[in-house]
Amino acid sequence: QCGFRPGLGTLDQLYTLHRGRVLVTGATGLLGRSMCRQLRDDGWSVIAAGFSRALPGTLRCDLTCEEQVHRMVQQQKPDVIVHCAAERRPDIVERASDSALNLNVHATAVLAKEAAFLVYISTDYVFDGRNPPYGEDDAPNPLNLYGRSKMEGEREAQRHCIDCVVLRVPVLFGEVERLEESAVTVLWGSVLDSAQTCSLDHTQQRFPTEVRDVARVCSNICSRRRQDRSVRGVFHFSAQEQMTKYEMAKAIADAFQLPSDHIIPLTEPAPGLTTRPQNVRLACSRLELLDLAVEPRPFRAAILDCLWPFTPDRRWRQTVFH
Repeated sequence: QCGFRPGLGTLDQLYTLHRGRVLVTGATGLLGRSMCRQLRDDGWSVIAAGFSRALPGTLRCDLTCEEQVHRMVQQQKPDVIVHCAAERRPDIVERASDSALNLNVHATAVLAKEAAFLVYISTDYVFDGRNPPYGEDDAPNPLNLYGRSKMEGEREAQRHCIDCVVLRVPVLFGEVERLEESAVTVLWGSVLDSAQTCSLDHTQQRFPTEVRDVARVCSNICSRRRQDRSVRGVFHFSAQEQMTKYEMAKAIADAFQLPSDHIIPLTEPAPGLTTRPQNVRLACSRLELLDLAVEPRPFRAAILDCLWPFTPDRRWRQTVFH
């Protein structure tokens, strides 16, 4: 049975500030937390919505339930919905396809029907990785079910909400609550365990991008939209430092001045994993043309901020960071 449950509420949710009201789905996730902070800092009244990890002050809403979504939007009346909620793990999508498609596709359609203006967070995995870089108008051709689900989510968003922005982003990292929240920060365990040889993929090219930069771009889009209602369509945002998982781990070790000889490059795709595109570099020309882009933080500087709370030696932390 559908049961929308408002949270305890915050001042942000009670008073509309001059920029308007924005509803953020997946607000308790890695990107959603950063999105809420950035939008509040930029003067928006933020309504944070979550489900499995909904906290006090967060609206608990099952996005796959049309009744709950309709009631939430009608009560909160957001000017903008930023849809961050998704099942983003390709291997999980393959194993639990029904629930993943329900969230990535059906929930997007439900939200799009209710939204005055929707920002849908999508992925570089909508492309096959055979002919980079990919522009905003290049035809998607996903290789796995995760990419297909996000491509279908894009189509549902644009079909039901004419005033829609699709923002495609690559692999993300940021201030995590647990290392497993990001495919980048999870490498920290391999870096720290120097007593064990660790083989990491050295074939798939990735462009790790910090969630704070994505949130800044999204805030820019929302603010510009208040001034210019022609802002719609597909946008790309990505950091430009190209790395394999092996190179990310080596860069993390270098940033923390840790040994990395135990990290070995794996030059063949690991068996049993979901097929992934080899190089989906995104061209970000539309953001740049409209002066909506931001300068991504260098990877080593950003990863230091994200991982220092997980360093085991407090004296090391005090020496380096104070």
